[in-house]
Amino acid sequence: MKKPAELVFVPAPGIGHIISTVEIAKQLVARDDQLFITILIMKLPFDKLFTNSDSSISHRINFINLPETLVDIPLVFLSFVNSFVESHKIHVKEAVTKLLTDQAAQSEFKNPRVLAGFVIDTFCTSMIDVANEFGVPSFLFFTSSAAMIGLWLHLASLRNEHDKDIYELINSSTELVIPSFVNPVPTKLFPSELSDKEVVAIFLDFGTRFRETKGILVNTFSELEAHAIHSLSDGETPPVYPVGPLLNLKSDDTRVAPDKAREKSDILDWLDDQPPLSVLFLCFGSMGSFCEAQVKEIARALEHSGLRFLWSLRQPPPKGTLTLPSDYADPKAVLPEGFLDRTATTGKVLGWAPQVAILSHPAVGGFVSHCGWNSALESIWHGVPIATWPMYAEQQWNAFELLELGLAVEIKMDYKTESEVVVSAEEIERGIKEVMELDSDTRKRVKETSEKGKKALEFGGSSYTSLGRFVDQI
Repeated sequence: MKKPAELVFVPAPGIGHIISTVEIAKQLVARDDQLFITILIMKLPFDKLFTNSDSSISHRINFINLPETLVDIPLVFLSFVNSFVESHKIHVKEAVTKLLTDQAAQSEFKNPRVLAGFVIDTFCTSMIDVANEFGVPSFLFFTSSAAMIGLWLHLASLRNEHDKDIYELINSSTELVIPSFVNPVPTKLFPSELSDKEVVAIFLDFGTRFRETKGILVNTFSELEAHAIHSLSDGETPPVYPVGPLLNLKSDDTRVAPDKAREKSDILDWLDDQPPLSVLFLCFGSMGSFCEAQVKEIARALEHSGLRFLWSLRQPPPKGTLTLPSDYADPKAVLPEGFLDRTATTGKVLGWAPQVAILSHPAVGGFVSHCGWNSALESIWHGVPIATWPMYAEQQWNAFELLELGLAVEIKMDYKTESEVVVSAEEIERGIKEVMELDSDTRKRVKETSEKGKKALEFGGSSYTSLGRFVDQI
């Protein structure tokens, strides 16, 4: 008889990472009734305490909120995350020790569970040390694209095996040949955080440790990223398991407060009155916001285009703080005078937006997005073409790949949140009109890729099979 096995997941802090982790956990326990999963949650200083409100989640998935840890908050996010995760190692060790002790006590006369391994997130490679202390393997769960992990591994290899100065390389005006991308990647698309030597070193150290894992689960599917996935079969990278698209298609419903539920209902009622594929949706993720000058240019583009629109407009956090954008008390203060009156019949300006519910609505025909990987996968799943407006982290690389794959059109690919550059209304209008074209090749490709993504998860599909191979390994 097969022994029950326990996997410990350590997601990176932040709700986007937790959502993806819950989705992979749900898939795993559905495939093996002897598998139990514990998810250890690290709470960011500005986040709410995680509570699972999804009653459909299996009783074999358990959540533990780790004790809060206070660390100095440097303004460079990667430095902060590195210190933050490192400070949780002791809490992870204590939580797993208690978990095993409690299970041993409860299963004195039953079949005890075996700790099968740790599944760690991108920024949690220091938890490999904790897994080693328990004598179990580590696996990486990569919540972004296969192309991105290929880039990360390649740069780490250039430094470690070829003694290249990566800081100098990525801060020069050039293009880099990265095996996981079809075309050379311009260095101007590298995140601005990597203009700091210390951050480059941290970034490469993460990538170096990826190779210490026994396997890499990636939230993608073979039909979407065939080139990138093939490039990772190089004999040096641990086995790669494309297991996506992993999406919480109820994610708007499970954490919605009553006032948000009313807002969501109003939005969907408005969409019900719009023709199919006629509405442009603009949303820039939980950390996306713009200065007032940029807000006015977006407004001018929307008004001049005449397109129907839903625009999630968020207020930037105070400068020099690591807090999230918030809803405006009154968006009129930053919009052109009279804009809301003049566009009252064609558009709605929102604060928070139920992204999945909006993207799934038949009235929505295009998505102006920051190109976070979850958002890109949600858009593809629902067959909605993307107009790329990446802002931070790896989003420029995601935008570059989506354009490479013919699944998006460009508004601005090298935009950076902290730059003083304001994208003109003319540039924005060109991009939004292009993404809304009804008979474009981009729209056809997105629709085809959407169907392939759904088939990948079905019995016998590429991701279904890949997940099965991972379960067999553990």
